Amino acid sequence: MPPREAVKRTVRWRGAAVHRCGLRSPVASCSGQASVAELLRVSAPVFGRCGEYTLRCTGELDGVSYRMLRDSVVRAAVDEPRVVIVDVNDLRVPDSSAWSVFSSARWHVRIWPDVPIVLVCADEAARRIIRQRGITRYVPAFATTQDALQAVGDEWPQPKRRARADLPPHVSSIVDAQRLVGGWLSGWSCTPLIPIAATVATAFVENVLRHTDSAPTLRVEYDGHVVAVAVEDASTALAQRREEARSGTSQLSGLAMVTALTRGWGNLPTPTGKIVWAAVGPENVL
Repeated sequence: MPPREAVKRTVRWRGAAVHRCGLRSPVASCSGQASVAELLRVSAPVFGRCGEYTLRCTGELDGVSYRMLRDSVVRAAVDEPRVVIVDVNDLRVPDSSAWSVFSSARWHVRIWPDVPIVLVCADEAARRIIRQRGITRYVPAFATTQDALQAVGDEWPQPKRRARADLPPHVSSIVDAQRLVGGWLSGWSCTPLIPIAATVATAFVENVLRHTDSAPTLRVEYDGHVVAVAVEDASTALAQRREEARSGTSQLSGLAMVTALTRGWGNLPTPTGKIVWAAVGPENVL
């Protein structure tokens, strides 16, 4: 299944006029300091003919705009294109340590959805700085988009089996999630992982129903070895494993079970809220 088609639009940001070499004088906010929106602009992802998403960054990357840029890249990866290409030709980085925003984004998606992230930067001196900071160990940098596509072409992973379902904000969604997981994995000849995957789906859906007012969206994927279970909702509040305040031990909660039963789990931002995911491998079979 191809990634959801991206709307070809650019997020509107108030602020400075920008040219290729960097950012002109930013417009100050009422507090006298430039806001994130005034410093940095990130285009909506554009879906390319090779299955890639391309983001274009314009403006200044610093401690204020760091998180916004990281989350924009992560959100693009969650949509599961074959690769996320970030064009940084119009990005000004006064402090070279801020280039770590891209390795940070890659770290957040390294287990799931494990989408490659690459940079396009025509400036050889800037690419040298990116290499010297160690960013290219995780996020390669290329002079052109064509070079990036050619370089990662042979390394792109095989397509995964994917299924998704929008569930109502009702307790019946718990049983529906269990049934859907069992049906999908049975159809993919992955029956040994059904009990754990269904348990994970139950925990995630219960968490959405208990802590949010939104309807959960269930996603399940299988690449032939690992099953990923993810549930998306409209709340930005992160799912957290609860600890017993008096004893310091974990409550018998759904997320505690997910921690014990899976390879790993986490939260990722989406344009409308968050998605909570877990990866289940052969070593997790009960």
